[in-house]
Amino acid sequence: MRAVPPRLVATDLDGTLVGPDGTVSARTAQVLAAVDALGVPVVFVTARPLRWMVDIWPYVGSHSLAIVSNGAILYDASAGRIVDIAGIPPEVGVPLLADLAAALPRAGLGLEYTSGLHRTELYESDEDPDPSSICDIHDPWLGPVAKMLVKDYTIPPEELRSITAAVIGTRATPTWSVPGLVEISAAGVTKGWRLREVCASLGIAAKDVVAFGDMPNDLDMMSWAGTSYGMANGHPSVRAAATHVAPANSDDGVARVLSELYGL
Repeated sequence: MRAVPPRLVATDLDGTLVGPDGTVSARTAQVLAAVDALGVPVVFVTARPLRWMVDIWPYVGSHSLAIVSNGAILYDASAGRIVDIAGIPPEVGVPLLADLAAALPRAGLGLEYTSGLHRTELYESDEDPDPSSICDIHDPWLGPVAKMLVKDYTIPPEELRSITAAVIGTRATPTWSVPGLVEISAAGVTKGWRLREVCASLGIAAKDVVAFGDMPNDLDMMSWAGTSYGMANGHPSVRAAATHVAPANSDDGVARVLSELYGL
């Protein structure tokens, strides 16, 4: 156990904090509550949209902040309000959608608003029941877009990522966490960027942060944090980049590490 425990914990959710069934185990919930009682914020940093967070809010802790949609949204769970959204503006997003549609004619495209997902018919929704709306997503936009989504299972995932990145250039920030899907945030918006903003507001330096993650969209925040744990079940690039490897999410890996760090 380190002599001075971290002042802030940043953790991804899916594949990291939550189990393979997408839920928070009793052991993990107990450890989260114990760390919160010590006055240490455990900040959830996730690609999930707001509507996928309902079952997670009870575990946020007294600090109440969560980073959602790959950093685009900072949310206050206690107040039930968006503190800030760094969305893709229409003057960037509308031409970008047109370029992506031209380069990837078989891809489904989607816009993740705070109110829900709007998508083209080619975009295969994974939600059941499906709350999304199929519509013309190109114009007009309905408000700030937290993420643009590109989904295509007809080509290899690496090719999808390569083509999408080439089309985007410097106009936005692409990332991925599952095969066949690329998530696009506003230029410069990442999990790491938002975490840095939160820590600066709290007066917490990188050396006092421990971060947990499992997929490439976690790399930015993990490379910034003074201590990082790649999950044993995570992507090889994440395990290689992390300063430590945590047990798998199926084995309450985050909870086990936190118990050691804080002597619980």
